[in-house]
Amino acid sequence: MKKLLLWLSALSLLMAATAAAVTWLNLRDEVDVRVPVAAITPGDSLIARGAYLARAGNCISCHSARGEPSYAGGRPIDTPFGTVYSSNLTPDEKTGLGSWSPAHFWRAMHNGRSKNGRLLYPAFPYPNYTQVTREDSDALFAYFGSLPAVERARTPNVLRFPYDSQAALAIWRALYFKPGVYETDKQRSAEWNRGAYLVRGLGHCAACHTARNALGASSEALDLAGGLIPMQNWYAPSLSSPHEAGVGDWDRQHIVALLKTGVSPRASATGPMAEVVLRSTQYLSDADLGAMAQFLKELTPPAITAMAAVQAAPAAQASVLARGAKLYEQHCAQCHGEQGRGVPQAYPALAGNRAVTMAQSANLMQIVLNGGYAPATAGNPRPFGMPPFVLELSDGDIAAVLTHIRQSWGNRAGVVTPLEVNRMRASGTR
Repeated sequence: MKKLLLWLSALSLLMAATAAAVTWLNLRDEVDVRVPVAAITPGDSLIARGAYLARAGNCISCHSARGEPSYAGGRPIDTPFGTVYSSNLTPDEKTGLGSWSPAHFWRAMHNGRSKNGRLLYPAFPYPNYTQVTREDSDALFAYFGSLPAVERARTPNVLRFPYDSQAALAIWRALYFKPGVYETDKQRSAEWNRGAYLVRGLGHCAACHTARNALGASSEALDLAGGLIPMQNWYAPSLSSPHEAGVGDWDRQHIVALLKTGVSPRASATGPMAEVVLRSTQYLSDADLGAMAQFLKELTPPAITAMAAVQAAPAAQASVLARGAKLYEQHCAQCHGEQGRGVPQAYPALAGNRAVTMAQSANLMQIVLNGGYAPATAGNPRPFGMPPFVLELSDGDIAAVLTHIRQSWGNRAGVVTPLEVNRMRASGTR
């Protein structure tokens, strides 16, 4: 009995110490909203700056539900743990930010905590937004305060146990979240630092372009090294690897063109990236786009990517390649050309295209199944597009034609199987 009591005492002490550690880790660098600060006068210039920053952060995409007023929230965001609904950013006193102070908003951005102290789910990308400066946070708050107030109560999240508890979220944050602000790299230029701030902070590019673990956390060691976007089944390619979407050897103006218009001589934006260009990057200044381009050009590939050699995949069966070639001639050659060379500014070349030869083939299956367009932007108002073949081609047909494309004209990528296509079709996502 004495030994049992000792074990129970030790267990109690361990639990108390763990709870204290989790509490401390969740209160690191906590913004004290009780401290009075000088009043902010939301003049036109501050509001305009906030509007620009809101576009840089693409806030409208998540905080606007279809058919509802902009920034009124309510958009469902599917995660592997359930559905999170975005909040109302309009200045409504009851349901929006009308009763918030700039300090409350800064704490949400910096610490991931709501006005009432509730921990926020990282579907709101505060692990990235924590790098945003207080000045930019205040400008965003001024802009949201200038919007028409919309009364729209927050839709409750629908999450599975134990992910629906604040305790579980506190443990997650203790393990994976550390508040901080962007620290200037003094070894780099001011332009590079501006680009890093936009990409890693407001742009929260790592939210998609970095792989996540089973608990939905991403690793800084693989920052921007590519990852499958949860629940969407689109692969956000590595922005550092020359074998995926790295732009180290691109002309700077081509990177700017891609972010500004959605198309460039080297690539075009489709899938989730098309929405980013449509709602966000096309509105950024050439100076900021140039800064982002400079940062992306100088990204160093992680060791795991840099050391990976691109090896020719084993050739597919002759019957599969013959079937794919016939299907390509019937459905694809008219636009992409018999030799996969495409048409400049219209239909992308498939020969030597990294989007075709990447080891991850999810995006190819998505585009063939569901079609896709580059975004309609001021610089490219009538983009050419890809029709969907989800009702026209079978799983075996799509697997064969993609395998043919991945193993023709010098491409040496792996086989796509009917099972992979079937899984993508069954997911029903775009």
